Amino acid sequence: MNYRSVVVFGKAKIIEDENEKYEALKAFTEHIVPNRWAEIRPPTKNELKGTTVLSLPLTEASAKIRTGNPVDDEEDYDLNVWAGVLPLTLTTSAPINDEKLKDGIEVPPNVLNYSRKR
Repeated sequence: MNYRSVVVFGKAKIIEDENEKYEALKAFTEHIVPNRWAEIRPPTKNELKGTTVLSLPLTEASAKIRTGNPVDDEEDYDLNVWAGVLPLTLTTSAPINDEKLKDGIEVPPNVLNYSRKR
């Protein structure tokens, strides 16, 4: 099986400071969809209070990637059984408007043109 795997080690801590929590949420949002933070309303005090944000300084990390063809026993290649790779991917589909969205509001370019590739 081909795979990608990451393991991280560290000691997480809860971010209690409201400003630090706000900045962490902003940074996370901007990482996922650049320029989105400026388009949305900021979180309310109650939303910030009801959201747990963790900080995880990494003390150690490792990554593994396995690609390529299967590695079967030589005698398995004599069997009448298919062997190979079935690639699976994550893709972005067209944005779906919220059912309660006001008429005339267009999908912003940063959402419409979203790509995981950067």
